[in-house]
Amino acid sequence: MAIKEIDINQFCTKSVDIWLKKWFLLTAGTMEHSNTMTIAWGSFGGMWKRPFAQIAVRPVRHTFGFLNSSDSFSICAFPEEHRKDMALLGSKSGRDGDKLSETGLTLSPSTNIKAPCFKEAELIIECKTMYWQDMEPKNFQDQGIDALYPEKDYHRIYFGEILAIQGTEEYSAE
Repeated sequence: MAIKEIDINQFCTKSVDIWLKKWFLLTAGTMEHSNTMTIAWGSFGGMWKRPFAQIAVRPVRHTFGFLNSSDSFSICAFPEEHRKDMALLGSKSGRDGDKLSETGLTLSPSTNIKAPCFKEAELIIECKTMYWQDMEPKNFQDQGIDALYPEKDYHRIYFGEILAIQGTEEYSAE
């Protein structure tokens, strides 16, 4: 599985499918001190004349502190063979120990940001944080959404300017 640099204008994916079915690993921090978690809620688009990835993280997550003290994050997608690793990284907290050592995944330096990525990824998106906002439950137009927050731990939404993308052929319209 060879990955290559993908121009943002050539980035191609089934944007709903990849978030809801494939998942990502979100990583913030540095090679020396970072945390990773599985995410499945987000989007890609354009805002303020820049390409962006939008992610959502609850304040109770260990990665939340890393995002707030860092200026960048990476999101990585993986082949199906790494699904168990992704499930583990989404169910265990980095507060409790080195959960990454329980997987077959290897941190790797990113090319444009401090936050690391993963050697085994089939898609790497490097982002510089450009905005965040806490969800306001009073703004939910469908009150059923609030039922997804029994602990009232509403997500913080982060917008990251996409600085670089590397991926397999599957993610390139070239």
